[in-house]
Amino acid sequence: MRKLLLTGAAALALAGCTRYEPVTDFSPAPATERQSPSDTPIQTEAGAQLRAETGMQAEAEQYASLVRSLYASMEDVFEEVSRPEPVKVKAIYVTGYAAGVPAMMEEYIRQIDETELNAVVIDFKNDEGRITCPVATGVMGEIGAGTGLVEDMAGLIAGLKEHGIYTIARVVTFKDPYLAEKKPEWCLKTKDGSVYRDKKGDAWINPYNKEVWEYLSEVVGEACRLGFDEVQFDYIRFNTDSTMKNVDFEQAGTEGKSKTEIVTEFTRFIGERFERTGMFLSADVFGAIIGSPVDAQSVGQSYGEIAANMDYICPMIYPSHYGDGNFGLDHPDLHPYETVMGALTQSKEELALYPEEPQAAVRPWLQDFTASYLRHYMHYGPEELRAQIDAVYDAGYEEWILWNASCNYSWEGLLKEEENGQNTEGGGILPPL
Repeated sequence: MRKLLLTGAAALALAGCTRYEPVTDFSPAPATERQSPSDTPIQTEAGAQLRAETGMQAEAEQYASLVRSLYASMEDVFEEVSRPEPVKVKAIYVTGYAAGVPAMMEEYIRQIDETELNAVVIDFKNDEGRITCPVATGVMGEIGAGTGLVEDMAGLIAGLKEHGIYTIARVVTFKDPYLAEKKPEWCLKTKDGSVYRDKKGDAWINPYNKEVWEYLSEVVGEACRLGFDEVQFDYIRFNTDSTMKNVDFEQAGTEGKSKTEIVTEFTRFIGERFERTGMFLSADVFGAIIGSPVDAQSVGQSYGEIAANMDYICPMIYPSHYGDGNFGLDHPDLHPYETVMGALTQSKEELALYPEEPQAAVRPWLQDFTASYLRHYMHYGPEELRAQIDAVYDAGYEEWILWNASCNYSWEGLLKEEENGQNTEGGGILPPL
């Protein structure tokens, strides 16, 4: 379906991993963010001009109506936008809070300018289900999903692009406590009809509900309109902790479709809807699903089938997330190079089972945090980071993203720009309304 688009693409909060616990548990941990100042020096007048042009400050309902029609039929509203050349991404993750703090962003930009890095993954729809900038359109505006974490997202993106930095919007997908509270009818339910909640008390929205898909289309469209080059779907899966036994899937409207079938169908839907926009799309998946049908069905992620519908697939192959014995290693966290090499070798083998399908480029998440919660762990710093990056290249891949939940990275493990010389050009944006 996306063949033409794939041309050319070939205590944890401070420790670094708030997204996921070890793979034996699969239970996510919510991220925390605080209100940030709005006087970011790298922000420009682009945001204010953009809001004025689209009517975000006035006539919000009129604009919301237009947005609904936009996402209902992209082809009727826009002419096709040419796809820019893909960027071989070397990225760091930045929280919504950090993106709104001037000093932090200035430091990240400096490090990107001086090293092999060329991209950032910024929270756009975060783990709480909140949009990290003000928004007044569609359902997002109706439920008050927007925040002031980044007051001028368009200006921030414009400032990053002035430095040649490729921008990726992280969109937490089916884990959405905020939407679940505002639209309980869109949630997974228990047998007594109440809203299903996981071990942490968070509600999850129902991946089988097509209204949820339309809402996520609004989110993607807004990220595209603001200037992001790519949207990356995280938590594009079901919850997997023991509370899932309480879900009444008869109420979920499954129509006989499995978890993997409905998640794959969503990726196909979103890929087709935004095919003409020039926007790249990617999906984060558990590394443990590769080669494991049991794990794939548990989370609802089929590696090969998701890869057929996205431009990039991003397996989270953190060594700390593999149990003892994986890849023939006693304790994978103690072997960063060997674990990443083993996971990416497995990735190649899995994707080879889908020779007739278009395939996303593989862009793994790497571990830049110390998993001190493990019995057998090691400190992760510059050497361990470099070992993982080297494994990516030795496995035949060219892209990677670093994860640290507190955004404290091992800069010394990165090559300086003069040693690297990577291309950082790229960008895709919807035409102005």
